[in-house]
Amino acid sequence: MKINIKEKLNRCRVNKPLLLAILLVITVFTLVHSEEEKQPMKSKYNQLTPEEERVILHKGTERAFTGKYHNHKAKGIYTCKQCDAPLYRSEAKFDSGCGWPSFDDEISGAVKRAADADGMRTEILCARCGGHLGHVFFGEGFTRKNTRHCVNSISMNFVPIEKTERAIFASGCFWGTEYHFQKTKGVLFTTVGYTGGHTPNPSYKQVCSGTTGHAEAVEVIFDPSKVSYEELAKLFFETHDPTQVNRQGPDIGEQYRSEIFFQDEKQKETAQKLINTLKTKGYNVATRLTKASIFWKAEDYHQQYYQKKNGTPYCHIYTRRF
Repeated sequence: MKINIKEKLNRCRVNKPLLLAILLVITVFTLVHSEEEKQPMKSKYNQLTPEEERVILHKGTERAFTGKYHNHKAKGIYTCKQCDAPLYRSEAKFDSGCGWPSFDDEISGAVKRAADADGMRTEILCARCGGHLGHVFFGEGFTRKNTRHCVNSISMNFVPIEKTERAIFASGCFWGTEYHFQKTKGVLFTTVGYTGGHTPNPSYKQVCSGTTGHAEAVEVIFDPSKVSYEELAKLFFETHDPTQVNRQGPDIGEQYRSEIFFQDEKQKETAQKLINTLKTKGYNVATRLTKASIFWKAEDYHQQYYQKKNGTPYCHIYTRRF
């Protein structure tokens, strides 16, 4: 934003010294704000060692068979060393004998591809921060997916499955609910599905009929060292209208109800505390608290819907309430 101060002074007959001072303040604020917008995530990145910078920022490669994860077999989630974004599940890892960790699939939307500078290979980068991961190869026949993500160990961290926690939230259409959680730092992955009803493994059509008792919900697997359950529950209450009963915006039906399916008493107490806080602020909260039961995964085309469509929710708008 550029402000022509002389032009504005010439067009105005009000107190010119005062106007000049006001315009100078506006100009400085605009310039500072503009610079902040250019690098909104810089301060959120983890500090890297010189060797990590060589690989992640300057597209280097660690020596084969020297990385800590090339023969790693534990169950869990591999995350970006620079920004903590979840990249790969351990189920996708396999031994290719190449000397670097190999994966035949990434967590949806976690990895982006680019033509390598050598003009022959395809580079893979963290979709969130752009950090260099390695390269991807096709047609080698190692697995049924016929894909090999060859990743530098130094580009990743690992979160053991036993150190993760689980939460389940329902707040209307699960597309919009998932959209906000999957963008949250510390959330390792999300799955949309159905829970709280009586029909085993229901289809989307059955749930929409209103006869199964299920709610459209989102399962959130998160790293409690990066984000707390309370922070996630606050996000839940701030990304939908918790005062609406069996609906959310234009979506009407029991499957669109507001409900938290708690895993244990600690989660229940946290959710109840937040509900009490909202009630003291005048909100007539309709959110139910229910002990978690079987969570049925929804059809594949529902998973990461807005990420696939490059869209945004139509009724899940962030509104600060705490």
